[in-house]
Amino acid sequence: MLNEIDRERKMAEHLFYVSLKYTKTGDVILNLINRWERMIDKCIELLLRRAKKSGAIREIPIAPKAREMAIRDAYKDELVQEIMDIYSFFRKLPTLEKIREHEFRKNVAIKVISGGREIEINMDKLKEWNESLNSFINYIRHIVQKKR
Repeated sequence: MLNEIDRERKMAEHLFYVSLKYTKTGDVILNLINRWERMIDKCIELLLRRAKKSGAIREIPIAPKAREMAIRDAYKDELVQEIMDIYSFFRKLPTLEKIREHEFRKNVAIKVISGGREIEINMDKLKEWNESLNSFINYIRHIVQKKR
């Protein structure tokens, strides 16, 4: 399972450090977020398996929202809660209104309208999410090694 997470992470890093650097389009940002969402899905699966094995949960839910809530209940760490907030936003993103700005320029961004609020996804926001996700993967590695 960690191998799958690492594979998703490498593909996301390529999108972040290479594709986005050279193309600077909203599509690359959306593809990167989609890749991060899949990576978090795999992390959630791993955490749910660990929680079931330890008895923190009885069964692994199938529905994405139920899985998210099970993780929130089983793991109270601030980092996990932050990642679940990001994951929830990533899951809502395809249905939200998006406005692309400054494509093919240094400050490419996507403005998202969510609940009457405007959220700007720019390079700074992507860097912040990337750092949080890297910390989350390190957290998962620590959990997996600790449980062995």
